[in-house]
Amino acid sequence: MGWLDAIILGVVQGLTEFLPISSSAHVSIVGQLFFEGRDPGAAFTAVTQLGTETAVLVYFWKDITRIIKRWCLALVGKHPKDDPDVRLGWLVIVGSIPIVVLGLLFQDAIDTSLRNLWVTVAMLAGVAIILAIADHVGNRNRGQLEDLTWKHGILLGFFQAAALIPGVSRSGATISGGLFLGYDRPTATRYAFLLAVPAVFGSGLYKLKDIGADESAAWGPTIVATLISFFVGYAVIAWLLRYISTHNFRLFVVYRLATAALVAVLILTGVLTA
Repeated sequence: MGWLDAIILGVVQGLTEFLPISSSAHVSIVGQLFFEGRDPGAAFTAVTQLGTETAVLVYFWKDITRIIKRWCLALVGKHPKDDPDVRLGWLVIVGSIPIVVLGLLFQDAIDTSLRNLWVTVAMLAGVAIILAIADHVGNRNRGQLEDLTWKHGILLGFFQAAALIPGVSRSGATISGGLFLGYDRPTATRYAFLLAVPAVFGSGLYKLKDIGADESAAWGPTIVATLISFFVGYAVIAWLLRYISTHNFRLFVVYRLATAALVAVLILTGVLTA
């Protein structure tokens, strides 16, 4: 992978990580289209996500540090255990368990067979329909993030785990789950961002060992892509939270369906190899 490739893929990662359109699918597709027909690989994708997830830490710094501080104090008996922030801290931890367990159990498939582009096409289209239904039927009467229940936190953890399959989208799956459970768009989106922090950092740090090995991207381009994804991702977070406060997810539903159709055509015509 060259430096220009890394810059482009860093921009793609930053643009698509938080939008409900699947960053892993876009990195894979763009990699095959423009860079000698090669999928950048699961390791490159996971590590560059460290950049976008660091953007979450910076953007939500006050919220995250407050939650961690109160959770730690409650753990040693110096803060009320029924504080909403303490419960939210536990919910992020418990909600991260499904994706960790399933990610380890199905690691080989995630790195190989599930990266087949026909799987990506199916997930892009399928989750588009699910997101459209969730956005339409959700009653959005559950309140704010602090009102999240244990049952819902665990259920949303399983929704997030679906994003192990390229094309699903971590934010798309979790937001759809939140909408189905009755939370409004900003609340579902904010929780999707917070819930992703442990999973993404865990996956990215675990995959660091694979960078530079075999056919994986070298360290230099990977670092460049990761840095770029941070800055682009930060801007996308700010834009998305403003956008969904006054708009629905129809734009992303249409985009997912159009992308699925385009990729299917490119595979059938031999431009892309599934």
